[in-house]
Amino acid sequence: MKEKKIIANNKKARHDYFIEDVYEAGMVLTGTEIKSIRKGKINIKESYAKIENGELIIYGMHISPYEQGNRFNVDPLRPRKLLLHKQEIRKLIGLTTLKGLTLVPLNVYINQQGRAKMELAVARGKKIYDKRQDIAKKDADRKMQQAVRRDSKNY
Repeated sequence: MKEKKIIANNKKARHDYFIEDVYEAGMVLTGTEIKSIRKGKINIKESYAKIENGELIIYGMHISPYEQGNRFNVDPLRPRKLLLHKQEIRKLIGLTTLKGLTLVPLNVYINQQGRAKMELAVARGKKIYDKRQDIAKKDADRKMQQAVRRDSKNY
């Protein structure tokens, strides 16, 4: 059995936001878009999702036009519909409107059935001091790991 193949990863999301909850969403794509995604020509760094008229829409996701796509290619930055169950969308409406949380894509991957899926996170924005604390923590962990490696080499 094949594992999921991650195509695009949004590292900046984990740096800029506290991740509260993660959902798996399908994407409504055209034929040339899925071919381009399979080649890895997708960027989700500046993208975000909104709920409009009971539908989940992703904005700012860039899928490069497929080289052999000619007239079938569509706008690379067009808004795309994401597929979730109705009760999940209702829950997201409550979280985003009442609590002021944001919907941020974490990664895009191809699942075992060959379908393109997106991991969508319900996230709370970090303040500058939160980011500094995270960087200091990572730095301290890295220094401890280096010290452990140095000590193990001496024995």
